[in-house]
Amino acid sequence: MRIASIQLEMIEGESKNSRINNATKKIDKAALNNQDQPDIDLILLPELWNVGFFEHQRFKKEAESLDGPTYNALAEKALEYNTYIYGGTIVEKADGNLYNTALFIDRKGELLAKYRKIHLFTYFGAKEGDYITPGSEPVVVKTELANFGLSTCYDLRFPELYRQEAEAGAEIFLVTACWSFPRLENWVVLNQARAAENVAYLISCNTAGKVSGETHLGHSMVVDPWGIQIASAGSKKGIVTAEIDPAYVKKTRNEFPALKDKKL
Repeated sequence: MRIASIQLEMIEGESKNSRINNATKKIDKAALNNQDQPDIDLILLPELWNVGFFEHQRFKKEAESLDGPTYNALAEKALEYNTYIYGGTIVEKADGNLYNTALFIDRKGELLAKYRKIHLFTYFGAKEGDYITPGSEPVVVKTELANFGLSTCYDLRFPELYRQEAEAGAEIFLVTACWSFPRLENWVVLNQARAAENVAYLISCNTAGKVSGETHLGHSMVVDPWGIQIASAGSKKGIVTAEIDPAYVKKTRNEFPALKDKKL
């Protein structure tokens, strides 16, 4: 299974259309990977990449429905390259509320699942909770590739979510994020911990760049079921690629049955 995590650079004030165009070009690059034919199974994008996590004033104005311009652009690319896309998150407007909603799109360009961020960030000048309504349901997506547990950024600090998803069959955790300095060590250790404690792969996609005084730390990564990084980016924009074997999760869980040994 070949994956690509696209670590986009956020540029303050850049329009949504420009960001969408930039993301689709990066998807082209990730899918083709200097080859004539696409060779990719899953592509990830960061959290709120189309409006900017710290650009709160844009949330209401640029919120969209699930069938809006961001989804349509990503769906077209999923169909073109016959790949799954975990499309980062959008500000979703529904039922008079705004949600920080992740899109999981299948190979045919259909919205296979959505995940509304449960844990809203309230530290370091963030005002997510002033605008966004929290979700309430963990989401595990079952595909022919593997079972994916969905999550967003601050969720990483709450292990209960990942344990619930593991118990629901998740083999690979997908994390879309907009995580900033100075919390680099927190980011790294939490990526590794959530994988290791659930004996699962974890693939994260974070942002780079600087917006509203916040410098995004990047370091998107792929972590194996032992909690070991097998691919990682630095703090600049780029694409993290890796090839993983979902069957290795079952093999590792059989060798090291930590999930079966838990008592509480």
